[in-house]
Amino acid sequence: MPSIIKRSSRGTTKYEAQIRKKGGVSISRTFPSRREAQVWAATIESEIARGVFVDHTSAERTTLSDLLERYGREISPYKKGGDLEILRIQCLISDPLARTRIAALTGTHIAQYRDRRLAGDTKRKPVSGSTVNRKLTIISHVLTIASKEWGVHVHTNPVSQIRRPRENRARTRRLRRGEEERLLAELGPNPDDVARGYGTGGCRGCRNEYMRPIVVLAVETAMRRSEILSLRWSDVFLEERYVRLHDTKNGDARDVPLSSRAIQTLTELSTKDRRIDGRVFPVSAEALKQSFVRACERAGIRDLRFHDLRHEATSRLSERLDNVLELSAVTGHKTVQMLKRYYHPRASDLARKLG
Repeated sequence: MPSIIKRSSRGTTKYEAQIRKKGGVSISRTFPSRREAQVWAATIESEIARGVFVDHTSAERTTLSDLLERYGREISPYKKGGDLEILRIQCLISDPLARTRIAALTGTHIAQYRDRRLAGDTKRKPVSGSTVNRKLTIISHVLTIASKEWGVHVHTNPVSQIRRPRENRARTRRLRRGEEERLLAELGPNPDDVARGYGTGGCRGCRNEYMRPIVVLAVETAMRRSEILSLRWSDVFLEERYVRLHDTKNGDARDVPLSSRAIQTLTELSTKDRRIDGRVFPVSAEALKQSFVRACERAGIRDLRFHDLRHEATSRLSERLDNVLELSAVTGHKTVQMLKRYYHPRASDLARKLG
């Protein structure tokens, strides 16, 4: 039988219903009237007797922010691209949605978040559908893990109840005439910085000697940002003209051949003092992103992202590698369909081939 305990504090009377389960586990909830406490207790006892009871206590006490923080500590660090996911989680935690308790979280809350981010507000600019979808995917997985592994019951994942925004169209941005030269010039040594004693590798905005080699390697090899930043000298074989990638995005290791320009770039780096940890490019993903954005601004280049260099490199490589299997072996694409997303020949180049 449930226990109904009357509690009075500062002139207010409340009734606490307590139910004890086998194993010494106690479930309780406080109500403003005895009748409400009795109805709740009867409902819970009936669910226990039928074997359908689910304890919602954790879901009532836990906010989405609590789950996001735990996910960022326990799950994200062990995922590929975990650093970027943690940044997205921090952005989610700052949103009013994160203060919602899990037991009260519904599809309506998620839909309001979706619409608010797409439209923007006084504090934040509007974002694309793809950006919102990435955040929704994080929320969905956080709730799934919480329900399956952390004992926070989620009856129905609210993300599954809403319409997802339309994904952005696939980008086809390639370097235009003169952009590569201007970009590399902004990433090269600045005479004024050298005169001030900042070093010969400094660039005008960030003074990061690794940014120019990173961009050159990206254009020459079609390697992803994560693949370039994870590269170690033990996996660089200059005499054999290739580098070995052990942990790529699709999970397979691959050897990437190096052009003469890529060989020269890595050779120049190899003559400098190497880090104890063996990393070729001791740069974080966020630092690379910020440095690249600032360099593009100084060079007057608009709407160019670092990942667009993979499109550029794949299209250039296709002009030298006619065999699609050879091309996919270099770029790491598993299917021709995925390869087509990165192969963007210029109409003028195709016209010259037609004669």
